[in-house]
Amino acid sequence: MSNDLEMSGRDDFFSKEASLINRSKRELADGREKDPIYKLRLQCFSRGATGILGLARTFRNMDDDGSKALNFEEFSKGIKETGLECTESEIKDMFDKFDEDNNGSINMTEFLLKLRPPMPQSRLDIIDKAFKKIDRTGDGQITIEDLKNVYSVKDHPKYLSGEMTENEILTQFLNNFEGGRGNCDGKVSKEEFVNYYATISASIDNDAYFDLVMRRAYKL
Repeated sequence: MSNDLEMSGRDDFFSKEASLINRSKRELADGREKDPIYKLRLQCFSRGATGILGLARTFRNMDDDGSKALNFEEFSKGIKETGLECTESEIKDMFDKFDEDNNGSINMTEFLLKLRPPMPQSRLDIIDKAFKKIDRTGDGQITIEDLKNVYSVKDHPKYLSGEMTENEILTQFLNNFEGGRGNCDGKVSKEEFVNYYATISASIDNDAYFDLVMRRAYKL
């Protein structure tokens, strides 16, 4: 993968992302009643591709024991910390819908899957193919070392000018997938990768075009 990633596929992503942001903001402002989960999804979309990522990372940071379970207090705090605008009643409504057995906790993975816009299997397959191409070590995470094998910075303007080193450019690339908040640890999980492209997917109506953009970006 060369700098074509930023020149071709990324241009398509940015234009589609901007369109999604504007459309979501308009829908949020139309004054109509909305299902709380749909409203939360629109709020995430209004932040671009990292909106859902930011919420996911906030939830994950709260999951100290790795159980992927959140009680109401943690769930409410996570949404508020991310800066998303939901009333207490809306947060309670979302929580109750997922606390099906009334045990006072919800599975955050299931919640994020519901929040993420649905994608046909063909789109999930091409995202999976891209992830596997980058994840050379096969450990389920994309790191700088993985990127060095498939992503060349030699034509990057800031590398040529000396403004940024190879590691700085690769770290910046990884941070795109980690969301604007939380711990950017230089590792991108499969979940983060899929969440990022789920938002991009929502802005592209045509399956064939989404496939083309992914293939062109990652030379699949």
